[in-house]
Amino acid sequence: MYPHQSERLTEVLERTGLEALVASAPENVLYVTGFHSMTAALFRTIQLAVFARRGTALVVPAIDLAPIVTDRVAVDHVRAFGGSVAQVADRPDAHGQRLQALAGRPAPSAPEALADALGALGVAHGQVGVDEGGLTAPAWERLAGRLGPLAVVPAADLFLAARRVKSPYELECLQRALGIAEEALNAVLQMLKPGVTEREAVTAYETEVVKRGASATPSVVAVGDRCWIPAPAPSDRALRMGDLVRFDVGAVHKGYHASVARTAIMGEPDRRRQALHDAIQAGLEAAVAAVAPGVPAARIHQAAVEAVRAAGVPDFRRDHVGHGIGLAPYERPDLTADDPTPLEPGEVLRIEVPLLEVGGHGLAVKDTVLVTRSGGRTLNRSVHGLVVLD
Repeated sequence: MYPHQSERLTEVLERTGLEALVASAPENVLYVTGFHSMTAALFRTIQLAVFARRGTALVVPAIDLAPIVTDRVAVDHVRAFGGSVAQVADRPDAHGQRLQALAGRPAPSAPEALADALGALGVAHGQVGVDEGGLTAPAWERLAGRLGPLAVVPAADLFLAARRVKSPYELECLQRALGIAEEALNAVLQMLKPGVTEREAVTAYETEVVKRGASATPSVVAVGDRCWIPAPAPSDRALRMGDLVRFDVGAVHKGYHASVARTAIMGEPDRRRQALHDAIQAGLEAAVAAVAPGVPAARIHQAAVEAVRAAGVPDFRRDHVGHGIGLAPYERPDLTADDPTPLEPGEVLRIEVPLLEVGGHGLAVKDTVLVTRSGGRTLNRSVHGLVVLD
């Protein structure tokens, strides 16, 4: 575990009086241990990561012991439950020996394994915060019932609070994810011409992301009369002269998310479309300029909306203009009109200003902004204007 994560989670324990924090959502398990389970992604199995004052632990199905061993996941204790699907050779190598040692006698269930892991970390009494994000209601009840003298309280919000401020390593991952998304988007802009379909453009974008060592998030490339639809699935609608193209795409690098939105047009824009894009660009710039430590999240929303209205769209409305981003695509704070949360140095915001007119135009701009002690610093490197395709 990196020192930053340890400091953030220790602060949560001290502030709340909890004896331990238990992660269940994949992003929180990754935050505590650095472990990403393909088993959980494929089959929605339970993985738990424990953070306590005396160390960390992983509680996993026995099938996950192999990647924990081969990837050298650094935790103090590993507890498995259920049966294994791998046999160990008669003369096992170092991986096989380590696997044998960890497998031991697996617990019959996740709650049993968690109780053992907490015991190994010296947690026997008091309150334990359990992230409810990766647990069904019955799983929560079974877990809480097994922990006996330990009182279990919800902790998803506590993990979200801890993850708000990013470490240098996290910022590096976020910057690389954003760079990949922008490079891939630029490659798509270069290949767009009349006749290219939404589906072909999405495929090209996602291919470019994979080429660069990341994975793509669900991609929006909305063309022409579909560009006002907030999140359309890719279709066979082909690009024609005069069409707007709205991009809302992203990438994930080492678990960290990036998201970028830009708008292009096939051919020269008319005065109305250029004016609308200028207005939302003014909103984005005003929102970024408002970013500073201690500023309420609601102020960012207010700055964006007021700027768009002042730039020629007097009836512009928007329920939010973004939120935090990190191990999940949607983190705290919410940039809404009623969120009083003060911004903190080191958190990363995804600021977006779309303008979607039902049955009409659809345009969007979106940037990623780091909150620094002196204000907001945009991490994007791509151009901001309406992109003219020729």
